[in-house]
Parts: sequence; structure tokens; C-alpha cells
Amino acid sequence: MSADGRPAPHLVVAGLTAGYGPSPTIVDMSAQVGKGEVACIIGPNGAGKSTFLKAVVGMLRATAGTVTIGGDDVTNLSPDRMAHRGLGYVPQVQDIFDPLTVAENLEMGGYLLPPRQVKQRTEEVVGVFPALGEMMGRRAVKLSGGERKMLAIARVLMVDPQVLVLDEPTANLSPKLATMLLRDHVRRLADAGKAVLLVEQRAAAALEIADWAYVMVSGACRLDGSASELLGRRDFGQVFLGQSAAVPSSST
Repeated sequence: MSADGRPAPHLVVAGLTAGYGPSPTIVDMSAQVGKGEVACIIGPNGAGKSTFLKAVVGMLRATAGTVTIGGDDVTNLSPDRMAHRGLGYVPQVQDIFDPLTVAENLEMGGYLLPPRQVKQRTEEVVGVFPALGEMMGRRAVKLSGGERKMLAIARVLMVDPQVLVLDEPTANLSPKLATMLLRDHVRRLADAGKAVLLVEQRAAAALEIADWAYVMVSGACRLDGSASELLGRRDFGQVFLGQSAAVPSSST
């Protein structure tokens, strides 16, 4: 445990700068998350949250900064190589294969496993998401929004990653389903020992299940601290909207 009570960091992002053109979208962005912990990134629309995740997982090249997993430098490795290093990424969209069945999606998620282990791992993952066991033959295109997101996370879990990076997992879900997904699945995965880095637009719901939070404004971290402390702030709405960006980090 560190001085702030957080577990030892497993995924560490330090000073990351990246973007899509001559001017970077994110500048000197840092975050970390340890096993058994949920660290969420919140902030206004256009803050660069999804861009940050894409740079972390190797979908977008970082021009400065480092990403390490378990102390190993994995900066700018391809998403495929990141998967080999124990990082699972669930994007906001295009997270499952619509024409395939639930079972086939899970098999695709186990592409790094020896064929003989795929069946066993599928059974283990279905144990985490029992509802999927009743729809193994159903095509993904027929799933509801909540079922799709369960499948997307389950597919990534097939290779048993130690780090889960989730981009807006509650997008397009009802408030009730969103709360259930965050509480019953995301939090539970962290409690089982995963390091979970979460970008979420439903800031209050994310903070309720998170341990630590980073507030991004205009491509940089303007504030970080205990999720419960941020949630309890009277000016939480202002913080989330970036209007209190001058507040110093509570972790320093």
C-alpha cells in the first residue's frame, strides 16, 4: 500500500502526450491503477478521455510519456502485443462481432489460448456472467444493450488479463442497467483482483464504485483523488465540468 492507501500500481501511465494531428489532444497525462482497484477518468465531453485510453492500449501512438505494466515498458506496443502483456481493452463501440453467436464471440476472445483451453476458459467466463450461458447460440446482433456489454467484457476476459481498460461501458444503457453493470460487474472484477481503468461519462455512478478518480479537462489531468472524496465535494458539478481546474491535486 502507498501513503495514500492505494495498492501498488500495476498499470502506470506517466506524462502521456498523443493526438491525431500536429496539435496533441492529450498533454502530459498521468494515471495509475493497482490490482483490486478501480480508477476512473471523468470529465466533460471533449476532454480527451477516450483518446487517452487509445494511446494507453496502443491504438494511437504516443509522442511522449510511458506506459508500464508490472514495471515493464509497453509504450506504443500494438493492441495485440498488449493483450500478450495482460491488458484487455473494451472499446465504446465495435466491441463484439455482430454476425457471430455468443459462443463464437467468446471463442474469438480466446484466440491467444491453446485450442484445448478455450472450452474450459469459456466455462469459467460464463461463471462470471451466468446470463450468457443461456444465450450461447444467439447471434450477437440480437442481444440487448446490456447483454452486448456483458459479452464484450466477457470476450476480453477469455485471456484472463490482469488489467482491464474500459471505455464508456454504460454508453446507451438505461440508468438502471448502467448502475447494475458498474456495481455488479466492473466493481466485482476489481474485487477479484483485476486492475480496472475506467472512462465513464456517468461520473457520479462511476465514482460510487471506484477507488480513485482523475478529472480530465482539455486533454490534461486537473484533479485527482479518492473517488469518495470527489463525490462528496459540494462543487462536484463544477469539478466535473472543468470549472474548478485550478484546484491542486489531492494526491500531492
